[in-house]
Amino acid sequence: MTSPFDAKLEILADPKALSRRVAEWMLDLATAKDGIFAVCLSGGSTPQTLYEYLAEPPYHDRFPWPRTHWFWGDERFVPHNDALSNYRMVHETLLSRAPIPAINTHPILTEGISPEAGASAYGGELKSFYGAEHLDPVRPLFDLNLLGLGLDGHTASLFPGNMVLAERDKWVAAVVGAKPEVRITLTYPPLESSRYVAFLVTGTEKRAIFDRLRRGDDSLPAARVRPTGTLWMFTDAAAAGSVA
Repeated sequence: MTSPFDAKLEILADPKALSRRVAEWMLDLATAKDGIFAVCLSGGSTPQTLYEYLAEPPYHDRFPWPRTHWFWGDERFVPHNDALSNYRMVHETLLSRAPIPAINTHPILTEGISPEAGASAYGGELKSFYGAEHLDPVRPLFDLNLLGLGLDGHTASLFPGNMVLAERDKWVAAVVGAKPEVRITLTYPPLESSRYVAFLVTGTEKRAIFDRLRRGDDSLPAARVRPTGTLWMFTDAAAAGSVA
């Protein structure tokens, strides 16, 4: 497993340069692999530009959309058309603008169901896609997992001090009390089950927390991610600070 100390680091000039670089990297990974390519998406403002780039030339015309499947690392328990919805953001920036088969998108269910039932249903969908009840380190669930970094060190909806941090059996869990709105998140085991995991971090306001992530501060939920594959960190110069 890869720790933050061993992560591959790339520092780009600004958020747009970072998004272009990651779009190229994703295209290279997807085209280099035969068969299904599974991506776990992050919400938040940093990946939004990345998703917009993927839906535009040259990526729009070259990405293997028919064999790529899209999952979500976490979701706010709000309707999919809500302004806070991660699904809504991805739909507006990518899904509605690229030739992605509807059957290839796997959003987290948030309506007509309780948070706990929604988490259980998504765990079942992940296991059905994977074809097994238990994760095998030599056969990752995802090819690529995109992660963000919150100012408090959270990633996905794994927040400091929340009991979900200790969950190793359930693949997906409801997160209650960490934020005003209930959330549903993948737990560490599926988040780590990926050939590549990439943190995308931008902005001066993230400089201090990114430095702690790079130093492997295990008090941060993000620093506890130990992928079965390779860990990458893509950051802009503003967030990298003295690391640059």
